[in-house]
Amino acid sequence: MSEATEHERIRDADRTRAELLQVATEVFAEQGLSGARVDEIAERTRTTKRMIYYYFGGKEQLYRAVLEAAYRGIREAEQGIHAGDLPPVEAVRRIAELTFDHHHAHPAFIRLVSIENIHRGVHLRQVDSLRDLSNPVATLLDDVLTRGRADGTFRDDVDAIDVHMLISSYCVFQVANNSTFGFLFGRDMRAPDVRARHREMLGDIVVAWLTQR
Repeated sequence: MSEATEHERIRDADRTRAELLQVATEVFAEQGLSGARVDEIAERTRTTKRMIYYYFGGKEQLYRAVLEAAYRGIREAEQGIHAGDLPPVEAVRRIAELTFDHHHAHPAFIRLVSIENIHRGVHLRQVDSLRDLSNPVATLLDDVLTRGRADGTFRDDVDAIDVHMLISSYCVFQVANNSTFGFLFGRDMRAPDVRARHREMLGDIVVAWLTQR
């Protein structure tokens, strides 16, 4: 086999795997782990059940690969902020706003997190790379907080995980509870004007909390 042919074969395999992950993300988010069918994923991707098993090993392995890809997406987006080049207040606001935008743009991610919590995180615990994937956000926030404390901007009794939890909980609620909250109070949190206001609110909340004396 020539080098060019081998390269094309690898590219085709990467494309197939990426397509399978994309479609599987949609199916698992729509139907959950128990409801999702490998046959449906194969049909949507115009491939075969055998091919899915070849690439991932089985339904649960595919689900875990979907979880890993979903978490990798938000972690990679966070690294694109270059927060170290920004003043602490602007940096933490940018991190909050990016998380808000990402969650709104990827509702499947929120549904997957909810599904995995129903399963008490049993599958998440089997993906060893996820702990390593989560470290950068803690480091990113810790660096920003350290700089903010050093210049007197931020309080010194809050840690990075606290900040991450505050941002994440606000953003998850926006997506996960839109249907119920929207019905009860007659407000669509996906509407552009509401979304813009809530995005700004989040930044204000995080900054006010960190700068409170």
